[in-house]
Amino acid sequence: MAVQPEGTPCWADAMFADLEGAKSFYGDVLGWTFGESSSEFGNYTQAYADGKAVAAVVPPMPGQEGQSAWCLYLASPDAEATAAKIRDNGGETLMDPMQVSGFGTMLLARDPSGVVFGVWQAGTHEGFEAQGVPGAFCWAEVFTREPEKSDAFFPAVFPYTMVEMEDEHVDFRLFNLGDKTVMGRMKMGDEFPPEVPPYLNVYFTVADCDAAVAKATERGGVLRFGPMSMPFGRFAALTDPQGAAFSVIDVNTTEGEVPKMSPVS
Repeated sequence: MAVQPEGTPCWADAMFADLEGAKSFYGDVLGWTFGESSSEFGNYTQAYADGKAVAAVVPPMPGQEGQSAWCLYLASPDAEATAAKIRDNGGETLMDPMQVSGFGTMLLARDPSGVVFGVWQAGTHEGFEAQGVPGAFCWAEVFTREPEKSDAFFPAVFPYTMVEMEDEHVDFRLFNLGDKTVMGRMKMGDEFPPEVPPYLNVYFTVADCDAAVAKATERGGVLRFGPMSMPFGRFAALTDPQGAAFSVIDVNTTEGEVPKMSPVS
């Protein structure tokens, strides 16, 4: 795949204290296979769906042990310029732009509401080699308790326009790049325990949502929500055995009408 337009989700990875456990879990649930661990890059290990790179897992560096979490990277043509925009708009850089050999340049950041995300300036590693096929990344949503902060921040850093769902019971927006929708934003309600921090939720495609949930819970994962069918597919939210949140979606099993969206000025 070619380098993605600025602001497009382009890669996902996660740190796991038990790397072999993570590989076994996601191999079972998402059908991933894994490449060789790269000792030069801290045993960074790419995951593949049908032979195409779709994510990576890595053990924590000494001193960085903590809660496992998926990190979604947004494409940038200039990581240094994006870092400056992040700081200028009330966010913070958790890790300043760092060149990763010839693969590209990465940074880690936090939006003003507390959502952590990555930025990737592609070199030889352009990001996802497949999307929307079983095992591959499909979708992402910013989950935040302070949507006004995220809504001001992300379109200031990336060239997003926003539309919002016409539903008085749900505070949900979409971030668009031109006529392509790339990400959602959902306000966290009381259904989220207070100890759950704001986060960027990643969705991986599966052929059968219920079967994936059964496999995940059998392997020690926790079902947080669903399975539920909606106009975009049948999905469920899970936490893996090491505490990383993710969702699975079968995009071919749909139900209901696509909700009306209206532009946000």
